[in-house]
Amino acid sequence: MPAEFSRHERTVICWPARSEIYGKRLGEAQTAHAALANTISGYEPVTVIANPNDVSRARQACAESVEVVGLEIDDAWFRDSGPNYVVENNELIATCWRFNGWGEKFVPFDKDATIASRWAKHVGHKTRMIDMVLEGGSINVDGAGTLITTEQCLLNPNRNPKLSREQISERLCSELGQQQVVWLPFGLALDDDTDGHVDNVAAFIGPKTAIMQGCDDKNEDDHARCRENIAVAKTAGLTVHEIPVLPFVVTDSIRAAVPYLNFYVCNDAVIVPVCG
Repeated sequence: MPAEFSRHERTVICWPARSEIYGKRLGEAQTAHAALANTISGYEPVTVIANPNDVSRARQACAESVEVVGLEIDDAWFRDSGPNYVVENNELIATCWRFNGWGEKFVPFDKDATIASRWAKHVGHKTRMIDMVLEGGSINVDGAGTLITTEQCLLNPNRNPKLSREQISERLCSELGQQQVVWLPFGLALDDDTDGHVDNVAAFIGPKTAIMQGCDDKNEDDHARCRENIAVAKTAGLTVHEIPVLPFVVTDSIRAAVPYLNFYVCNDAVIVPVCG
């Protein structure tokens, strides 16, 4: 499985659609996604997947260089619901894992549960269906055989309750061509939506080399959690570069961490979320 920082053919983004999550901010979310798509399109081709009834609005908001495709979706998190690509014998294969709405927290999720295979069919990619729950944001690979994940997410009983840690490791290695799985104990303390996805706490930037989230505020729960994650990663043989600052925001009385670490690497650029 290629690393996220590897050069690639294009970026695929889904258009925000779940009004019960965004509420009155749905339009703002769509505008932000259009800005993201337009920015990335300056570096590589971009496709936006939108519900058929949203295609017109998406096309108006996005630059002419951005392709808009009409496919039914529940919401915008294609990093989680989309396929994880592997290369086998010089052939690109879309591995399509089970998607259950982050442990059935967000329903319905039936459209997102099939978007990986429908997208692959749309673009003519070979698919492999895998009967195990996995979101793309719950794993990260270095492109050289090492995968990193969190116990908080993949061992949560709302994902694969009948599989042990060892069985999950074996499946990740066999399906994604990995030799080592590094299990971090934690995601972020306030990451209730995804149950602690690794994309908020660790990201590979080279073979066995990762940027990892720290928290310099000793009063935050994430201070100790991030320290333990970093210690585990180093013990597993990883070179770690720490980002010690972890910002927080309050929206509609809900406090949330907004890590800089959840960045996106496109060809010749890195898109970094900012706070404040």
